[in-house]
This record gives sequence, structure tokens and C-alpha cells, in this order.
Amino acid sequence: MKKLLALVLVLALCALAAVPALAGFAPVPQDEIKIGFIYIGDPSDKGYTYAHHQGTVYMQEELGLRDDQIIIKSNVYDGDACRTAILECIEQGAHIIFANSFGYMDYMEEMAEEYPNVIFSHCSGYKSNDVNFNNYFGRIYQSRFLTGLAAGLRTESNKIGFVAAHPIPEVIGGANAFALGVMAVNPEATVTLKYTNTWYDPTVERQAAEALLDAGCDVIAQHQDTSMPQKAAEDRFVWSVGYNADMTEEAPDAHLTAPIWFWGVYVKYAVEQVIEGTWTPENSFMGMAEGLVGISPLSKNVVDGTAEIIEEYRAMIMSGEFDVFDANGVFADGIFDNEGNPQIAPGARYDVPEITSIMWYLNSITVDN
Repeated sequence: MKKLLALVLVLALCALAAVPALAGFAPVPQDEIKIGFIYIGDPSDKGYTYAHHQGTVYMQEELGLRDDQIIIKSNVYDGDACRTAILECIEQGAHIIFANSFGYMDYMEEMAEEYPNVIFSHCSGYKSNDVNFNNYFGRIYQSRFLTGLAAGLRTESNKIGFVAAHPIPEVIGGANAFALGVMAVNPEATVTLKYTNTWYDPTVERQAAEALLDAGCDVIAQHQDTSMPQKAAEDRFVWSVGYNADMTEEAPDAHLTAPIWFWGVYVKYAVEQVIEGTWTPENSFMGMAEGLVGISPLSKNVVDGTAEIIEEYRAMIMSGEFDVFDANGVFADGIFDNEGNPQIAPGARYDVPEITSIMWYLNSITVDN
């Protein structure tokens, strides 16, 4: 598995390296570069920050950087704490700063203007400045669709819960992709979203999952930073779909699979560009083809036949034959929102501009406020 992942990463980076870029910053010697990372949580969360930190570790090991070249600020909540963390990274000599929370966006924008000689790379969000501030995310909706297949096959009540952070396109689009996967194999199943209005709050995340379980859901999925929704499902003897990293260890008798990130693909690529002096403020939105996203290994809890169905759809996504928000095949009659309005016409397909601005809910989704 490690050799396969390494090969995927190498191929992805080789492909990316072929993309021409205009030099905007002078090269930084590899043994002198310093890199800042601002995390909203702690790597011990086994979720969002853990996945980011694994990418940091991968980059450091692959480039042979010393520990004193890596600056990490953990548990930095959205707000003035972000500005403080950025300043500390700059004071410690960071040439590039990666920040992993949507809520950091305005602070990154502000500080990028104030410090034009430092590179600011923001995970998620939508702002950039065409000078020294870009954003990066990925086609996680592809992975969410595949995990929706597993959930749709597993449910017995046909009621699936989704613990959601904030009602923004990143979350809504991901929930829709998951629900499309459910619908592809089980058109009778519904998905109920419950918002927590927080990215990282283990207690609130668990409470939201428990409320969905009380309403009869027998699979719990999530767009949250920790594994608490998974543990809530485990304690109720039902099923779950995690996020960010493989959460089977946290819920061994509940977890089916999870959409996961290999952030090292992008972080290593960006840091190499800084070293080479070829970094430009291009925004990045890679997917399964580049190795940035995938799904965790299917657990013992999936139903028979799940692996074969997921592999069928994975192959179509990888070949470009199908890409989730795609009114073809099983969705040939079009894709509709939960108010009955057609959103994607038969034969049409969403791409990045539409996917990153979704503010409607699939017709199988109900929002529990």
C-alpha cells in the first residue's frame, strides 16, 4: 500500500511539474527554507488536522528537511489567534505559510498584503491576490460520492444522517455528492443534514450525531474535524462514514470507509516550487487523478458487493467518463434540488466553477435546523 501511494504521489507530482509557471519569487536554498503551518486543531484529532499533519510529515521526509525548518501552530481558532500565529511564523523566518481552516481566509488575505515577501497558501476558501496569496483544495466530492455508495448499500432504515459544519458551498457540495452516491444504489434512501456551525467541537459534533440517531438514522456521515460522530454511531451499534482520514480505529464496529486527503501531494509540490523559485499564486483544485483525494480501505462492516460497485464508479471517474455532478447514466433524467427545481440538465455536467459555488440541496436531502 505504501509503495502504491508513493507511486501515485510521484506520478501526480511529475504531471504537475510539467505545468509551466512564471517565476515570481527568488529561489530559496533547500537547507534554508522555513515553512509555517497553522492548524485549527491538533493532529491527535485523528481527523482533519491529523490528515494535514500527515501531509506535512510526508513533505518534510521527502525533501529531507530538518525539524527546525518546520514551524507548526496547533489549536489556532478562527479569529485574532490566526493573526498572531501568522506573525509568529513570520518572526521565525517562514518563507511560505500554509493555513488549514476556512475561517483563516480573511486574516491570510490581510497579512499577505502586509507582508508581500512571504507566500500565503490557504486551504479551502475562495480568496487569492494574484501576488503572494493563493488557495488550494480538491475534488473531495469524488471521494464523497464513492463513500455514499457504501452508505446507500448498508442502510436498513433508509435514513442516513450527515453532521455538517457550516452551510457553505464546500460543505453543501460535499453533502450533495455523498447523497448522489447513496441515490445511485438506493433511490429510496434519504439524507438528513444537521449543522453544528463549527468546524471543530468534539462535544457539539457528537451531540448532532446523537440527534440524528434519535431520529432513526442508521448510518452517520460527516463534514467535521473529529471522529466524534463515528464514536456516537459505534455506541449505538449502527454504521458510519468518516472524513479526512481512516477512522476505523475510532469506531471499528461502525465505520464503513471515509473520504480521505493526501495533502502531501500539494504541500510538497508547493514547497518544491518555493525552493526552485517557480512558485506562482495559482489556485489548486486537484482530485483523484492527481492522488490528492481517495477513500480509506473498506472495513469489515460493508455489505457484500460494495467493493465491486465502488471500483466500477472509481474507474469511470478516473477515466473522465463520469464525475459525480453529471446528469448521465443513472442520473440521465437530470439532477434536481429538494424544492423540485432542475439543477443539472440531462447530459450536462458541473465543473469547478459550479461545484465550488453550490448552494442548493439534492432532492433526497432534508436539512434539520
